Amino acid sequence: MLEMYKKVVFENYLNFKGRARRREYWMFFLVNVIISFVLGFIAGLISPSLTIIGNIYSLAVLIPGIAVGVRRMHDIDKEWWYIIIPFYNIYLLTIEGDKGPNQYGADPKNQLEDISEIGKE
Repeated sequence: MLEMYKKVVFENYLNFKGRARRREYWMFFLVNVIISFVLGFIAGLISPSLTIIGNIYSLAVLIPGIAVGVRRMHDIDKEWWYIIIPFYNIYLLTIEGDKGPNQYGADPKNQLEDISEIGKE
């Protein structure tokens, strides 16, 4: 779970190209909610002035969150702007991605796809 979160936040910080699996998106979302809850809980216990830490965290993960959302839209063969449609966006984030390659790249579930292409021209 944390590996996918680190992958989204550190390795793919500004990556708006390619595809993201449903699992990658939702693990990022889950860890993000847990961290935000813990930061809010600690700020409420210690001092309300510590909410600035939560705000800084939210700003830090804003771009990776948008990037993984865009890559998730690419996985289901939709353009980036579908993430701004509230209810349809939630539906799209829950459906399975396209099997095989699409216009945005190779299927992230099929890790053996690159191996099967060896020797083909």
